[in-house]
Amino acid sequence: MTPLIPRDRRRRFRTLTAAGAGLLLVPLAAACGSGGSGGSGAIKIGVPAPLSGDSASAGQDILAAAKVAADEINKAGGVDGRKIQIVEADDQCSAQQGAQAAQKLLNSGVVAVAGGYCSGAAVPAIPIYGRRGVPFVMDASTNPSLTDGGKGKVFRTCGRDDNQGLVAAKFMTGPLGAKRIALLHDNTTYAKGLADAAANSARQAGGQVVYENALQPGQSDYGPVLTKIASTRPDVLYFTGYFAEAGLLMKQRKQLGLRFALMGGDATTDSTVLKTAGSAAGGYIATTAPLAKDLPAAARFVSAYKAANHADPGPFSVYEYDAVKVVAKAIDDAGSTRGAAITEALHKIKDFPGITGPITFDAKGDRTDPLYITVQVQGGAFTAYKKLDESGATWVDAKTS
Repeated sequence: MTPLIPRDRRRRFRTLTAAGAGLLLVPLAAACGSGGSGGSGAIKIGVPAPLSGDSASAGQDILAAAKVAADEINKAGGVDGRKIQIVEADDQCSAQQGAQAAQKLLNSGVVAVAGGYCSGAAVPAIPIYGRRGVPFVMDASTNPSLTDGGKGKVFRTCGRDDNQGLVAAKFMTGPLGAKRIALLHDNTTYAKGLADAAANSARQAGGQVVYENALQPGQSDYGPVLTKIASTRPDVLYFTGYFAEAGLLMKQRKQLGLRFALMGGDATTDSTVLKTAGSAAGGYIATTAPLAKDLPAAARFVSAYKAANHADPGPFSVYEYDAVKVVAKAIDDAGSTRGAAITEALHKIKDFPGITGPITFDAKGDRTDPLYITVQVQGGAFTAYKKLDESGATWVDAKTS
């Protein structure tokens, strides 16, 4: 074995300007060595996502964003002179497939994982990655338990549902003026967790939770559910499930002539909702992390994504892009593709210039500066609407502030 040449002597860097945001130093070449990331083969990063089923549009968007990030890194010389290779696995948003996808990725030789969508698919995958010491940077899986129990090997570029639930409750009891709040989920890990967080925060804010229950996903008629909710006389219904059901709820609520407001969580901002609901989507409000088109630093990414996919990027695309970039930065900093070294480097990252904002992870692996805003359907598109100012007490226009 040839020993590693000291990094300060062996590395020459070139600068890659991330899409409108900061600089990522990527080496032109590196020597091979025990435990190092040098070598002739590609560095494999796994991307688990729902590539089939009801959430496939979100999964395909996540995969496409990962490829945009990898392409940028590779065009700039790669990491330690090696290219990044994206390895995909379809988790179908299910626990069983999530576990199978994790094993598939490990069998393919990935050194880190960046992706995910449904928290329920991530739950069984995390210990599988953990036993092999492979770090997992999530872009869209927001249930708090994932990092709380991740043993320091799980990170996310997105936020947590306890934060999102708080923002939702403050909006409903604040700008929306709601006193009576109904909550509807689908019993998945993500949806149930967000509903519970919103319910707790709503009560603390002085709201009355008049309904909290689940629907059965995959149905075609939610009229009976909506009618039952209407009987509790809510001012607003906050739906925390996924976009396939959200579009139907909007459409059928309008058909039934129900007058309570309808809001949703960040899994309802996929453009599929607008196609399903049609005109019934007008005025719909959702809580979400900022979307790509509302992030000035994401302008170049949006252009690259459109050029590669002939479509607009979806709501979690930028968070996946940043996940791949921050993994590459950690591999570069570690000078190694060993999982333990990459994990240690991820914990040391401070203010990485992501296009979603500076990224620093806390001890659990969560971002130290998560941001949730509200968006509203205006003119047939999701548009930035309101957000809390830095004090967390005042709502301001998210489009101009």
